[in-house]
Amino acid sequence: MSRPRAALSLDLDNLWSYLKTHGDRSWSSYPTYLPHFIPEILEWLQRRALKLTFFVVGRDAADDRNAASLRLLASAGHEIGNHSYDHEPWLQTYAADALAAEIERSEDAVAAVVGTRPRGFRGPGFSWSSELLEVLADRGYLYDATTLPTFIGPIGRRYYFSRAVLTPEERAVRARLYGGLADGFRPLKPFFWALPSGRRLIEVPVSTMPLLKTPFHLSYLLYLGRFSEGLMRAYLQAALCACRTAGLEPSFLLHPLDFLGPSEAPGLAFFPGMDLNRAKKLHLAGRALDILAAHYDLMPLGAFVEALARDGKIRRVLAVGDVGREKRRNRGDPD
Repeated sequence: MSRPRAALSLDLDNLWSYLKTHGDRSWSSYPTYLPHFIPEILEWLQRRALKLTFFVVGRDAADDRNAASLRLLASAGHEIGNHSYDHEPWLQTYAADALAAEIERSEDAVAAVVGTRPRGFRGPGFSWSSELLEVLADRGYLYDATTLPTFIGPIGRRYYFSRAVLTPEERAVRARLYGGLADGFRPLKPFFWALPSGRRLIEVPVSTMPLLKTPFHLSYLLYLGRFSEGLMRAYLQAALCACRTAGLEPSFLLHPLDFLGPSEAPGLAFFPGMDLNRAKKLHLAGRALDILAAHYDLMPLGAFVEALARDGKIRRVLAVGDVGREKRRNRGDPD
């Protein structure tokens, strides 16, 4: 009998993108840690024989300083996804024509560097809209992987605003950052969006714990690991036990800051977990991935989606914005 699967992905957010979201004006010089981060994470993954999906920001792909390291990702056999061009976590405020330009521009930049066009997308800051999904369908994407089914988005937004240095205009644009309570009623399992145009697009949510809908991607685990490695491991084991009980094959999310300490990512002390040094993070990340690997076959998102589709495991069809139906059908969550 084959083992259950889990998808691995890493949002390749760069130093400038974190500074920009925070409101630090130094972002405009586009400081980058990718040339040293990418070779290091590739070596770390190779030691564990892991392949995953890297969601690449188009502006980073267009930057010659990053080109050689980004080509390493593709040559090592990792999937390359689209993470927008300018990494603005308020894509839901974009008009349809601006979204189309954003996605196409990022695709072109990524393809020029790695030689293939992305077939998967994740919005920065888990931002999405029905217009964005239509653009992805127009451009032949296999899947979107943006939604984060959790109730804690407003808490994250409050924390963000308490630390960010923003003008009133910038705060207004970011007013829906990280979503609202309704996002907690969204499905955990991959499903088909039924788009207003009549087409369908596969959605692979970032996994949260069934019923509680609390996140357990690596950034959250490292936060717990600051206090106790045992607590981190226990929480992850509990989340995976809930996933197995619910029949959920998880999509597990990583970020560069899960592997970088304060000396490798200067100016990001405001970000949770940046008081941990790199060695501690690598140790905790290794323990978390070991636990996942003990229960699941780990693979990139594209291969994960293909396997689920081949096995007929993507069955739910959900109309965009149909939160009321989600509430009724998700009380016991999952299917």
